[in-house]
Amino acid sequence: MLRLEHIGKIYPTGEVLKDVSWEVKAGDRIGLVGVNGAGKSTQLKIIAGEVEPTSGEVIRPNSLHIAYLTQEFEVEPDRIVRDEFWCAFAEANQVHQGLSRVQHEMQSATPEQLDRLIDELDRLQRRFEGLDGYGLEARIEKILPELGFTPEDGDRLVDAFSGGWQMRMSLGKILLQSPDLLLLDEPTNHLDLMTIEWLENYLKGLSTPMVIVSHDREFLDRLCTQIVETERGVSTTYLGNYSAYLEQKAESQMAQLSAFERQQKELEKQQMFVDRFRASATRSTQAKSREKQLEKVELLDAPVAGMRSLRFKFPPAPRSGREVVIIKDLTHVYNENILFLGTNLLIERGDRIAIVGPNGAGKSTLLKLIVGMEKPSEGSISLGDHNVLPGYFEQNQAEALDLEKTVMATIHDEVPDWKNEEVRTLLGRFLFSEATVFKKVATLSGGEKARLALAKMLLAPANLLILDEPTNHLDIPAKEMLEQALQDYDGTAIIVSHDRYFISQVANKVVEIREGELRLYRGDYHYYLDKIAEEKDRAKLEAIEAEKALKVVEKREKQREKQKQKQETRKAKV
Repeated sequence: MLRLEHIGKIYPTGEVLKDVSWEVKAGDRIGLVGVNGAGKSTQLKIIAGEVEPTSGEVIRPNSLHIAYLTQEFEVEPDRIVRDEFWCAFAEANQVHQGLSRVQHEMQSATPEQLDRLIDELDRLQRRFEGLDGYGLEARIEKILPELGFTPEDGDRLVDAFSGGWQMRMSLGKILLQSPDLLLLDEPTNHLDLMTIEWLENYLKGLSTPMVIVSHDREFLDRLCTQIVETERGVSTTYLGNYSAYLEQKAESQMAQLSAFERQQKELEKQQMFVDRFRASATRSTQAKSREKQLEKVELLDAPVAGMRSLRFKFPPAPRSGREVVIIKDLTHVYNENILFLGTNLLIERGDRIAIVGPNGAGKSTLLKLIVGMEKPSEGSISLGDHNVLPGYFEQNQAEALDLEKTVMATIHDEVPDWKNEEVRTLLGRFLFSEATVFKKVATLSGGEKARLALAKMLLAPANLLILDEPTNHLDIPAKEMLEQALQDYDGTAIIVSHDRYFISQVANKVVEIREGELRLYRGDYHYYLDKIAEEKDRAKLEAIEAEKALKVVEKREKQREKQKQKQETRKAKV
């Protein structure tokens, strides 16, 4: 279907891709992985024809129709949903809008204008039929419920829907074009857990081949049939999902290291023989022969050292009291929405709690209430009485950091007594080195800002970490290091994250925000999922039992009605 052959790409800032070769076949769901800056999105743009490779070629049929879902969902807030879907068909949409305009003008037209409008309406209708407009209309009405929209939603403004629903609109528009290949660039960004799971299941049901760039390891695990890793500009293909890729890569590295070490030992042994007997009267011929053989040996490459990755640990946490956060009878209203209604929660020392719930449920608001950035409408939120030292990581680092400061100054101003060498050592652990430490915060990427904010958190010991989407903009290796740091942390942590794999690695309890309550599940993320499944099964059984009970009641009512009618008939005869 499509193949990349020895693709290279050089930007003015440097070489991104050196030798990238892989292919997409029917039924493939390929995940592209690699550190930030490895060239994953560049490969998507090359496939889509938006960027030309510096070397190599993309082999594909001319008729191949490629659809590209970018990180920014392209929707118009002022359109109604149904019209937004019509935008998938440029020419037919133009005719469709013309028909709507003419029909509207006919309502107030004079007799002279009406004749002209009728002619124009006839012309547009014939053109609409020629473009299979009514068939396209039926396809739009069919895909609306598939994506979770009701018929009434079709007449609502796009702006009335959350980012997750707008993602569904963007996805629907490209699927309406019946693509042969689907490109998805970070499709789970900013989606809540429920929407991510919906997207996962929806994509599984499609037969369209797809190439996915994502840092969501759970998403890649559940969806992909192949993983293509790009490391230092070179691609390697692994069959299976993300977990299979990790196993295969580890085995490959072990095998490569073992073969390299065996060859090095053999070469060293032969070289020692040559050096020892080169000048020997009896064995010099044999030594020279071995030397010639050594020259012909095809040397194995040394295993590529692992990419530089984030390395850090949180400072030791001063011991706090048992009670760390106490929430009593919390009621809170935000923008006229009741987020919490008389709910209670106790967070204890050593808890690593993941806060989950749909977008808009109040997860970030809860963190702000805990740190005192907002005050509850009613009830109370307080930190424990004994030595609770909070550290807060905000979701939007652009707002949390001073954009005019340099990277170096951001840290140095927090610890003015540190020497420059100490500051640079800390920044080096977070992958800031050489000239990058003098860059202004305003020029940093999202990932660099996230790393800088994490570095700031290390400067003051805290025994209560409050982390709002800490994995946003982090690549997979950085996420893994943050996971390890949180697993080793001996304080208390409250975390909001949409990354299911991350939650499963770090949380020992889960709090779900549901219908204004904080529901505590005393186990890890998989325990929480099991309990949710049990609750759903129980609810189904209760619904079935309720339906049965209702039918019994209805049956008894009918029997009573029949008996009543019989009695009335007997009385009438008497």
